[in-house]
Amino acid sequence: MVYPWGDSRRFNSYAAYFRRTFGERMQKVTVNAGFSCPNRDGVISTGGCTFCDNAAFTPSYCNPTKSITQQIDEGIEFHRRRYRKAEQYLVYFQSFSNTYAPLERLRECYNEALAHPSVAGIVVGTRPDCVDEEKLDYFASLARQKYVAIEYGVESCYDATLIRINRGHDFATAQRAIHQTAERGIHCGAHFILGLPGESDEMLIEQMELINSLPLTTIKFHQLQLFRGTALAAEYDAHPERFRFWSVEEYIDLFIELLRRLRPDIVVERFAGEAPPRYHHTAGWGLVRNEELLAMLDRRLEEKNVHQGDFFNIFAPEKE
Repeated sequence: MVYPWGDSRRFNSYAAYFRRTFGERMQKVTVNAGFSCPNRDGVISTGGCTFCDNAAFTPSYCNPTKSITQQIDEGIEFHRRRYRKAEQYLVYFQSFSNTYAPLERLRECYNEALAHPSVAGIVVGTRPDCVDEEKLDYFASLARQKYVAIEYGVESCYDATLIRINRGHDFATAQRAIHQTAERGIHCGAHFILGLPGESDEMLIEQMELINSLPLTTIKFHQLQLFRGTALAAEYDAHPERFRFWSVEEYIDLFIELLRRLRPDIVVERFAGEAPPRYHHTAGWGLVRNEELLAMLDRRLEEKNVHQGDFFNIFAPEKE
């Protein structure tokens, strides 16, 4: 069976999206441009989000003391040793808030990345309160020539949760930034954490209606992970009863219920996260890799005979 996104996989995968968009395999190369975050430098807060530890997700070659070009070269070499060779790469600006700087600095940074001969585009991770009309107009000008995506950390649709994790913005701020981005023809992504304290499975399912209302190209989900030294880890030590953690199998079954309600055209970039065990405050899932999780998800979708979006119409307005 071929599904609405054009292949036989039971969800709209990121790999297939790359093949449709570029006609070939693509690989992301992560870089650290040395940006900060208003939730750390005192503009909003100095504590940061309670869950945050950027080091847990940052490859070892990423170092802001190196130029963008050097990090791209080292990243390409790293991926060529580990994965099947790609001909073109997307540069992923992941660490902290990558639009949190004057426009002139953004121009220098992103123009350098796009000038690399192996780079087909950029993916810019940032906060929804760190963009404005002028910056988005700049990214729109880049998007007329190369692939450009802006990925916003949203984390939750519930303002009470955002306050609780010291996020520093509300959901309306994320809605506004996503709409302004998509209106300019820029690919737009969003990131959500599943399992934050205070959110039930029913709340996670209910927020899918809000997610579907956003003009998103891609989406990332991952399970809550507690990292050593974070405020959330300290909260867990003081009040473990506030937290719940799923087994891998339980999480996949929950995610499938979300997936069945997800708008079919939204590309699922990631549905779970992994970080080196040395960063984990709790046991987590051990050494289960993303490739294994994807295989488990595919098998479970097949067993249940379900697919992305098969409940989506429950959110669609009735036709007159």
